[in-house]
Order: sequence, then C-alpha cells, then structure tokens
Amino acid sequence: MVQKAKILLVDDRPENLLALEAILSALDQTLVRASSGEEALKALLTDDFAVILLDVQMPGMDGFETAAHIKRRERTRDIPIIFLTAINHGPHHTFRGYAAGAVDYISKPFDPWVLRAKVSVFVELYMKNCQLREQAALLRLQLEGGGKAVGDTKEPAGLLAELSARLAAVEEQAEALSKQLDDDSADAAAVATAAHLERKLTGLRRALDALEPGTGSGAPTLPSQN
Repeated sequence: MVQKAKILLVDDRPENLLALEAILSALDQTLVRASSGEEALKALLTDDFAVILLDVQMPGMDGFETAAHIKRRERTRDIPIIFLTAINHGPHHTFRGYAAGAVDYISKPFDPWVLRAKVSVFVELYMKNCQLREQAALLRLQLEGGGKAVGDTKEPAGLLAELSARLAAVEEQAEALSKQLDDDSADAAAVATAAHLERKLTGLRRALDALEPGTGSGAPTLPSQN
C-alpha cells in the first residue's frame, strides 16, 4: 500500500481552509490544517510534508515570519512553500514572498485547477524522493549485511536484480515527470527539484552497477540523501 503524502494548509480563516480542502481532495492525499503560523510550526515538528500552502495575512505570526522559521530549521528547510494572498502590493510584495523561501506566490481568488495542478507536481516529486530513499536504504542493508539484507534469504545476485528492477521503475516515473514539467512550462523551482531527483537516481544507479559481478571489489559510494 502506497503511503499518502501530507499537505499542510495554513490559514487563520476556517472557510479558506475548507475551500482548500475541497480543491485538493481530488489529489487523494492527507490534508493537515493549521489555523496559525505557530500551529503550523508545531505540526512540522513531528510530520513530514510534501508541500505547504501558507496564507500571507494572518494575525500574530504572518506568513512571511512563519516561512522564515520553516527555512531556518534543517528538518523543514527544503519543503516547498506556496504563498496564498488576498492582497497585491506590487512587485515588492511578491519579491518579499520569494525572498522568504516560497516556490510560488498565488493571489486570491485563484483558479482551483491551477492550484491543484501546482500542488500535484510537488506531491509527485515528494513521492519519488521517498521511493529513492527506500531503494537507498535497501542497498545499504545489503551492503552492511555482507550480501544479504537482515531477514532476507535471497542470494546477493537475486537481491541486486530486485533492487535494480525497483530502481528502474522509479527512474521511468521520474523521466515521465520531467517530460511533463517540460511540456507544461512548470515553475523553475519544480524543474530544479526534478533535476535534483534525477541526479540522485543516477548516483544510486551507478552504485548498483558497481555491485554487479566483474565491476570491481570496492564498495560503491551511495548518493547523498540531502
């Protein structure tokens, strides 16, 4: 069973949160509410999120301040943030949003289809990264176990073949996602994230290839998960 991604919705107005849930329910992911910046930061202490939809105008800690706290934390600094705002003070206001670490800045009222499409891209990227981490973890188990993963009765060659097949499936999905981003003229941040994912996939593929018989006895260097 594929685990669902979590999407954090941050807005001080319940009706806005309800509207976001209605728009994003079609993605069939886990939607988590936060009615303030402080509540959002608490949620981020324990859960991993694929993307954050963050309202700019909130009492107390506003969206800009909340984003600054998120980007200062090592655990959360790489989570994409999409700012939502009902006001537009011109280029300076927009620039402040990007400077705070946002990957996108959408003014209300927004097109539901556009918002859903943007969020779905980051959910896809998050899921591919999760799959990549799982493949890397399996490979590390195989290496540290001296040829067999803990509790696994498969021979090394069989385990390598299974890992290679699983990685190939992720590579195929990542390639399709990259083509989709090119076709849709997606945001630069999404394209950059997809490129980063492809580089990590390439590193993992090289590590697996290095384990094949006849390719040398040295242990391969696994790709960084950062």
